[in-house]
Formats: sequence, structure tokens, C-alpha cells
Amino acid sequence: MKYAISTALFSMLLLLLPGSALAADNTSRTVNIPTAVVVQGQHLRAGHYKVEWQGTGPRIEVNFMRNGKTIATVPAMLHTNDAQARQDDIETRQSASQQSVLQEIDFEHQKEALTFDMNQGNGRS
Repeated sequence: MKYAISTALFSMLLLLLPGSALAADNTSRTVNIPTAVVVQGQHLRAGHYKVEWQGTGPRIEVNFMRNGKTIATVPAMLHTNDAQARQDDIETRQSASQQSVLQEIDFEHQKEALTFDMNQGNGRS
């Protein structure tokens, strides 16, 4: 009887492993955006967001979530910096209409960074 239970538990564990491997590609970070910004035409108010994406890039889709709701989904480039950011770094530029446009997020204590506004050459101005 113990053998049958052990075999059943082992089999269930094996069935769960592929699902957990897929979940490992899902990455999320939290970030504070100090002022209102526009990212790929979507407006984000100042505040704390959960930023979530799947895959290792370089091209990915990023969800900006707040209070469990997706506020915006936008394309981005995922890249790795040589050094970890000491704090969240939000890079913006001013648009012609004087809006703050989100360019890049470097996450605190991570080497990962997300670059937005990919239609602007290398994403920086």
C-alpha cells in the first residue's frame, strides 16, 4: 500500500514539473513611478506598479498592474545591464506635447532593465 501511494505521489509530482518550468519564465518586479508618464500611448498615473512579463526577450510584452488589475500592456525590450541598479531608476523624456514619456526602467538590485519607446532609434534621447 505504501508503495502505491508513493508511486502515485511521485507521478503527480512529475506531472506538475512542466507547469512550474513554464511559470519560471513569468517575471515580475515592483516599481514606483514618481510622476505621471506615457508609455507606448498608454497613460500611467504616479504610483506603485507590479511590472510583469514572460520570456527572456529581447522583445517582450509588459503588463503594468495596480491593485491586481492590468492598467497597460505594452511592447518592450528586455536587456541586462553590467551592474545592478542601487535603486529603481525610471528614465523619461519630454514629448513635443510636454508629456513625460517612459523610456526605461532599471530595477533595484537587479541587472534586468526594460526599454520602451522603441520607435525612437535606440530608445534614448
